[in-house]
Amino acid sequence: MQQHILVIIPAFNEADSIEKVIRDIPEHVVREVVVVSNGSTDRTAEYAEAAGATVLHEQRRGYGAACLKGIAYAKTKQPDVVVFLDGDYSDFPNEITALVKPIFEEDVDLVIGSRIIGNAEPGALLPQARFGNWLATRLIRLFWNYRFTDLGPFRAVKFDKLLSMQMQDQTFGWTVEMQVKAAKMKLHCVEIPVSYRKRIGTSKITGTVSGTVKAGYKILFTIFKLLVT
Repeated sequence: MQQHILVIIPAFNEADSIEKVIRDIPEHVVREVVVVSNGSTDRTAEYAEAAGATVLHEQRRGYGAACLKGIAYAKTKQPDVVVFLDGDYSDFPNEITALVKPIFEEDVDLVIGSRIIGNAEPGALLPQARFGNWLATRLIRLFWNYRFTDLGPFRAVKFDKLLSMQMQDQTFGWTVEMQVKAAKMKLHCVEIPVSYRKRIGTSKITGTVSGTVKAGYKILFTIFKLLVT
């Protein structure tokens, strides 16, 4: 029986890239693509729908808020696996096949697509992002003895395990919250190398000083908050 895989793409003003992302998702693997327009003021939603995606709208700004909207929708579909993918075309959607493979062949619960051990195009992963990943993953290893190299947004997770995490973060702490909760729950987690290229447009997070500072603070805050709860 074919596995039910649902892709969630949080997107804020990604009209220049969203069709490319959806086009490259392997149709024979994925049953449904959900784009969550996170208060976009451009034609992101229109282009996503034209490309065949289910479009949801979340006016609360924040990466996590968009992901939570997607999860709420996924509850009505009950997929086996949810894949999270960015809408800026920095990830390679065709690598979804490799991303979900450990879940179905090795009974893995969470698969992180690591840009650090993968093939990142020069200049695609900025120094501040590399440092943030290094620090956060080092802390996860120190506190919970789980080895990650990246907080990359490209990831696949069993849907029942995702629900059991009771995700809450609505902004920059989303990815690290998922990995810390997976570690605390002692889930079976692996990383696979993924490719990464320069995004289309400017990053709303690491592309600005204020975005970098806010993201760094929220990631560290999330780690220490989960350490004491």
